[in-house]
Amino acid sequence: GHSAAHVARADVVVTSSAVRADNPEVLAAKAGDIPVIPRAEMLGELMRVKDGVAVAGSHGKTTTTTMIASVLARGGLDPTAIIGGKARAFGSNARLGQGEVLVAEADESDGSFRHLFPMVAVVTNIDREHMDHYGSIEVLRAAFVDFANKVPFYGLVVLGADDPVAASLAPELLKRHVTYGLDSGDYRGQVLSAGPDGTRFRVVARGKQRGEVHVRTPGIHYAENALAVLCVSDFLGVPFADYCAALETFEGVDRRFSVRGEAAGVLVIDDYGHHPTELKATIAAARLYGRRVIVAFQPHRYSRTRDLFTDFAPAMAGADIVVLTDIYAAGEPAAPGITASALLDTFTPGRPVRYVPRADLVQALGDLAAPGDLVLVLGAGDITQAAADLLKRLRQGQATPAPTMIGDIPS
Repeated sequence: GHSAAHVARADVVVTSSAVRADNPEVLAAKAGDIPVIPRAEMLGELMRVKDGVAVAGSHGKTTTTTMIASVLARGGLDPTAIIGGKARAFGSNARLGQGEVLVAEADESDGSFRHLFPMVAVVTNIDREHMDHYGSIEVLRAAFVDFANKVPFYGLVVLGADDPVAASLAPELLKRHVTYGLDSGDYRGQVLSAGPDGTRFRVVARGKQRGEVHVRTPGIHYAENALAVLCVSDFLGVPFADYCAALETFEGVDRRFSVRGEAAGVLVIDDYGHHPTELKATIAAARLYGRRVIVAFQPHRYSRTRDLFTDFAPAMAGADIVVLTDIYAAGEPAAPGITASALLDTFTPGRPVRYVPRADLVQALGDLAAPGDLVLVLGAGDITQAAADLLKRLRQGQATPAPTMIGDIPS
């Protein structure tokens, strides 16, 4: 946990946007006259002495950042990486390399990514997110333009062409840029197959056939992330063979479509997704298994739930059963009328959806799940523990799975 003792011998304390001003380590640092600076400011300083690759975007940036680091490591560049999640290959959210490249996830949530001065800037997509800070999608978009134009004349901006907002930045960029996508872009991916073993696609770069690529993680959106990675690795001179080999063995990021295990014939997958766009893509990946999909979703933050209130239900249309549980506040005060149970009214009448208090979630999922089902646990809060607890319950035989008709949800 957090303790003032942790900073006793520190020269500087670096904080993320999630750290509150009353954090005991922050208070102790200020009392001891130890500098306290934002994460982005420290990254900006590091990028003055390194060749920075900064990955920004509403969705996919953690996986894309990790993929880039893995490909560059395979290509012999020995990068340093700072990631917003735990990379399984590194066993950490960071990698300390001896090379000249620093790969970092750029946080746009509070505008702090404007502190960065990368040699390569990647913008995966731009969605209606963090409206508590920006107020409108137009202001958010302008922040991304500012971020991308921090690239030097010898650098590169990489844009997701399949996202209309990200693609729209191109005319306002002052620096060299390249686009990628499955439907359009300078780098295109032609999907050959998609299933539980991942996605195979053929790369065509600027009209030239490059070869076939296999991304092991299920979900076509991971192939799109991989195309962004190729734009970066080509720019930095990594051979295509090393790029392919790194993706073939890519182990992913914790809580990004993480298969936790199978018990009593029930497959349990855990994912950090909490925005409607992420929910839709992750559920589509789960459907590739050919199983009945039961989604357990924990909304994240009252402000986000309020701003996107009517978007969650259609995003989860691909699930056979939806179980909603209490909003994870993440330090926010409750908002009047904004509850998980209130979300029920946004679903089409007759849809198999129910609300279950967080304390009863594991039992409810155990009662619902039958052999052959896939339970997909979604959310950025403490719902990840429900995945582990459900597996434990199933393994101990505490649940008695029985076939449940899609429209028959016990109350």
